[in-house]
Amino acid sequence: MKERRVALAHLLGEIIPPKASFVWEIGSGHGHYLAAFAKAHPKELCIGVDIASERIARAERKRERGQIGNLHFVRADAEDFLASSPEGASFKAIFILFPDPWPKRRHHKNRVVSAAFLSAAAAKSGKGAGLFFRTDHEPYFREVEAVLRAHPDWAKPESPAWPFEEPTVFQKRAQRHFSLEARRR
Repeated sequence: MKERRVALAHLLGEIIPPKASFVWEIGSGHGHYLAAFAKAHPKELCIGVDIASERIARAERKRERGQIGNLHFVRADAEDFLASSPEGASFKAIFILFPDPWPKRRHHKNRVVSAAFLSAAAAKSGKGAGLFFRTDHEPYFREVEAVLRAHPDWAKPESPAWPFEEPTVFQKRAQRHFSLEARRR
């Protein structure tokens, strides 16, 4: 794990300038959402992470075809990315779109959003940074909603406004979905 994080820290040091703020998508898949976001927001540094090499390769091809210079995709899990991101860099926005809900109770420990994750993400987020969560799995949505409500570092805004609408592959397949926004206090 240590070697993996050292290599990841080196890579991120090349991508993320010192004290930069950036947009992070966790579980970026083939990169549809983040590529569209980065193209629409050319001044924002955007980084997507996924654990599957083939998804990162497809996302990278999307970036290259679209010539989107402010967009990068990295093979990593959220925990390693948080631990390896450069000191002084901060999240402007975090997107978690249709993550695996791990519906079986014994697998809930694998879910990305937890109180520990929210604390670690808050430590690397600037004041007012947005956290945007969307799922088609209502029990997971309710759990995330409760964890966010109880967390001291994040608050639900009075007037939530999803910053960019681009349906993901999973959103297109879903009969319905649930969205949640929180802001760093």
